[in-house]
Amino acid sequence: MKNSKQRYRGILAYDGTNYFGFQRIPGRRTVQGALENAIAAVTQQHEAQIVAAGRTDAGVHARGQVIAFDCEWHHQVDDLWRAINANLPRDIALQNLGTADENFHPRYDAVSREYLYQFYTAPIRNPIRDYTAWHVGTTVDLEVMQNAASLLIGSHDFASFGQPTIGEITVRHVMKAEFHRGTQEETEGMIYFTIIASAFLKHMVRRIMGTLVRVGHGRLSIEDFEAAFRAADNTRTGSTAPPRGLILMHVSYDEEPLPE
Repeated sequence: MKNSKQRYRGILAYDGTNYFGFQRIPGRRTVQGALENAIAAVTQQHEAQIVAAGRTDAGVHARGQVIAFDCEWHHQVDDLWRAINANLPRDIALQNLGTADENFHPRYDAVSREYLYQFYTAPIRNPIRDYTAWHVGTTVDLEVMQNAASLLIGSHDFASFGQPTIGEITVRHVMKAEFHRGTQEETEGMIYFTIIASAFLKHMVRRIMGTLVRVGHGRLSIEDFEAAFRAADNTRTGSTAPPRGLILMHVSYDEEPLPE
C-alpha cells in the first residue's frame, strides 16, 4: 500500500535559553519535543517524529536549523506552517515550510554548517546582552585572535576541541573562521565569530571560542594555541565558552552554492 504521508522541510529558529538542548530527552523540556508536540496537535497524529541538521546543546540558539518530518495533511502547506507556529511556544518558530523529497535528510544531506558566536567587551556586564552573548571583560586583542583562528582553516584533526557525535573520526574541514566587530552604536563592544565547516564535533565551536579568548587575553600565545590544536588532545585547550553566545545560522545543501 502506498505511503500517504508527505515529507516536509523547514527552517526553525529558537531561543535555546530555557531548553535542555534540541534533542528530545524524556522528562526534559527540549526544542524537538516542543516541535513534535505542536505537529502532533495540528495533524492529530499519535506521534510526530522530526529529524534535524544538528543537535544543539542546552542553551544554544538557532536561526537556521533545518528540520524534516512526515505527516498526512490534506490542506495547503502554508496552512500547516501557520498552524504549527500557532501551537509552538514563543521562543520557537518555523521560518518557512515546504515539501521535500521522501529521501531528504537534514543531517546526512548537509554539506556545510555555519555557526555564529557572539561575545562582548565592557567594564560591566549587560544583563540584556547576556541572554545571547558572553561577557569576556574589558578588552581582547582581536588581531591576535584572528591570526590564531586562521590556523583552523582546512582539513584537520579537531580532537582537541570536541568529541565525535557518531563513530570515532575527528577530522573536519573548516572553510571560514573570522571575527568582526559591531560597528553601530547599539552593537558597540560586540564581537562576532563566524565559523563554517563541513560538520562539527560536539562542543567544538564553544571549545574553540573558549581557547581563542584565552589567546585574546594574552594567557595563551599563538604558538601555544597551535601546539594545543595539533596535539589532538582535549586536555591541552581552554575552557568551554558558555552556550548562550552560540547560534546555528545556516545549513547548506548540494542545491545551494557553498559559502565563500
